[in-house]
Amino acid sequence: MAPSDARRHTAPTPSDRHAILVAAAFGPTPGAHPLPAAHGPEQNWLRAVALGGQGRYAAARAELTRVRGTGGAWSSFGASTEASLLRQLGGHRAAAVLDGRALVEAGSLRTGSGNTVAARDSDTVAASRDADAVAAWCDAATGLAADALGRGRLAVCGSLLDRCAAALDAAESEAGEKAFARQRIRLAWVGAESALAAGDFTRARSRADRAVELADGFGSIRHSVKSDLVRAASLTGLPDHGPAVEQAADVLTRAEEHGLVPLQWAAAMLLDGLGEGDAGRVRDLDAGRVRDICATTIVGRGGRFVTSSAC
Repeated sequence: MAPSDARRHTAPTPSDRHAILVAAAFGPTPGAHPLPAAHGPEQNWLRAVALGGQGRYAAARAELTRVRGTGGAWSSFGASTEASLLRQLGGHRAAAVLDGRALVEAGSLRTGSGNTVAARDSDTVAASRDADAVAAWCDAATGLAADALGRGRLAVCGSLLDRCAAALDAAESEAGEKAFARQRIRLAWVGAESALAAGDFTRARSRADRAVELADGFGSIRHSVKSDLVRAASLTGLPDHGPAVEQAADVLTRAEEHGLVPLQWAAAMLLDGLGEGDAGRVRDLDAGRVRDICATTIVGRGGRFVTSSAC
């Protein structure tokens, strides 16, 4: 093979690079690694999302530093994503600061402050920017709801979820439901988790089932695995823990298959907690050992677990 042919095969084109990053962040290849270099804030954000899903926290944070301060929706998305990385490991208090910043940035876009939509001639571009502003605002609001939930503030969580749902209802009347599929999935996740915290397992299962349904049509393996994990947690309210164990075990297997270490760790945590109810099945999976291995991997990749006293 000539050197020029080798370069063609090893260096993706700009369009290929973008497609690879989208597929890793929100598509069928969440475990793809190494990822191509990012060019511009959108690709930095996509790369950070994919890296975070793999538990490569330090690398994800490095990408997000390049998004910070760029202005527009990407800056808000970046702050929300950085908050989610903190929240995954127990840092709800610090995450709330970033989600609050993301909400302010997205809110300024929605109200037109600093927005360039009015200066554009294309209605399509304007609609796209407006949809991005709503999506960013809802990401931040849902993140803040999850932050509040992690600190035991269920009423605040519920209020934020209601506001997010109302914003999506209004935006979908113009842009259509598919424009905000990811935001609806995240809303269902936190809604299910909030119901679990309140001890309402029936509502939790309803919200979790909705997340699974939406994720099936979204095309993101990571969102599908996470939705099934939330559903597994919702099934723990049944007298028989067998269905919850089976669902969590399936999540554990798929998360490992796709390199989604944080979700693998979370599934192992859930299974280990269910050990007394179905000891034989959990023992076969060695959930406690998997949990510890995943935690070690996460720390090695720059994850910083936060103790309950500092969350």
